[in-house]
Amino acid sequence: MIASDERTDMGTVRIVPEVVSIIAGLAAIEVNGVAGMSGGLAGGIVEMLGKKNLSKGVKVEVGEKECEVDLFIVVEYGVEIPAVALEIQENVKRAIETMTGLNVVQVNIHVQGVNFRSAAPVYEEKESEDLRIR
Repeated sequence: MIASDERTDMGTVRIVPEVVSIIAGLAAIEVNGVAGMSGGLAGGIVEMLGKKNLSKGVKVEVGEKECEVDLFIVVEYGVEIPAVALEIQENVKRAIETMTGLNVVQVNIHVQGVNFRSAAPVYEEKESEDLRIR
């Protein structure tokens, strides 16, 4: 599928959907609060792809002049999810439109999980009722 097929005096410029996916993935992980992209649910557990597989966790539908993007993400524990999602939408839209000239009509955010690794320490009770860090 060709995302953009623009003819000029010098020839044709084609942007394939994979390029739009990579742009969207890069723009999404730039946002504070995004732990990584999600590869979906594998046996009921979210497969977090981190920041290496930028086109994974991204689904794009591209027409001649416009596109729609679905992003599957994992957020950091403690962030305000609606605010992070809005920032992702704005960043992805701006990046794609600036780099490709395509009009982005939708950026849908699918929060697939929460990364707890950077959360506060977990406390457990000892038999004597005092707390200790695990």
